[in-house]
Amino acid sequence: QLTLVESGGGLVQAGDSLRLSCTASERAFYAYDMGWFRQAPGQEREFVAAINWSGGNTYYADSVKGRVTISRDNAKNTVWLHIDSLKPGDTAVYYCAATFDRDNGMHMYTASYEYWGQGTQVTVSS
Repeated sequence: QLTLVESGGGLVQAGDSLRLSCTASERAFYAYDMGWFRQAPGQEREFVAAINWSGGNTYYADSVKGRVTISRDNAKNTVWLHIDSLKPGDTAVYYCAATFDRDNGMHMYTASYEYWGQGTQVTVSS
């Protein structure tokens, strides 16, 4: 059973940058593709970014492309999401997720992931 723990959220100002972290409990972290999603109040959970098991392929939602970078370090069992130029519209709970079904091309769908973290709140004030 893979456990994911997110951290790094908080209250920030518009225009700030933030780096979210997600650390996995399992040493086989390298075997999982990872994704970041977010959910704003009253909204559905939406895809933000994904990275494949090796870190060789990354994917971004059009809504954040150019402001977001996903990266991972398999030796540290950690995946990061760096967000620049934060906007009030980025306010949401951010979740990381993992799937053992690697490189399946379905990284933007919540149903593709077997494991989820508890989420970390990001609030962007104007």
